[in-house]
Amino acid sequence: MRVLPCGSDAVLIEVDTGEQVQHLHGALRTAPPAGVTELVPAARTVLVRYDPRTTDPHRLRTALTALAELPRTAALPPAGTIETVRIPVRYDGPDLAEVAARTGLTERQVVERHTAAHYRVAFCGFAPGFAYLTGLDPQLRLPRRTEPRTRVPAGTVAVADEYTGIYPSTSPGGWHLLGTTALTLWDPAADPPTRLRPGTAVRFVEAQEHPGSES
Repeated sequence: MRVLPCGSDAVLIEVDTGEQVQHLHGALRTAPPAGVTELVPAARTVLVRYDPRTTDPHRLRTALTALAELPRTAALPPAGTIETVRIPVRYDGPDLAEVAARTGLTERQVVERHTAAHYRVAFCGFAPGFAYLTGLDPQLRLPRRTEPRTRVPAGTVAVADEYTGIYPSTSPGGWHLLGTTALTLWDPAADPPTRLRPGTAVRFVEAQEHPGSES
């Protein structure tokens, strides 16, 4: 773990794996050191903002090192306290057949593997409300398309590399498109504007099932 200064009121923690990011972010959410005001996880980093009136980089570094050494299970919220967002998907995406062919699966098997996995929002980025979900079945992991599309509709469910995600608004994109959901996943007028925040659990279900959430 590397702790780097970032301006006058933040440090940037660099780690080697996404799993380490989730472990550290979970530990910081569960037991934030004194003075911490905001956490921003990414693929291999966590930005930690703090109040300089309450703490300083040296004390924060000591506290962060102690948290990083906790067992991974200690960073997880207690069982039954994590909201699971269920996302209904119509699996009719233009890349479904190609994903099946490239992975050696049938289209039905791609759908079954995608809906069987338990996902977790690792971080958000690329566009407002775009959540990178970890937990994708290893056999569904494909590199991004060599030629990105100039327009991917809002609500499109896609996979790329080790992640799956949902395009919250119409935008360019280079992921493999498996299907679509009718859920609104980004609403700037809502509080919060998205339910897919870092640490949230996610399950995909076929569209004939009813959307909802469970705790």
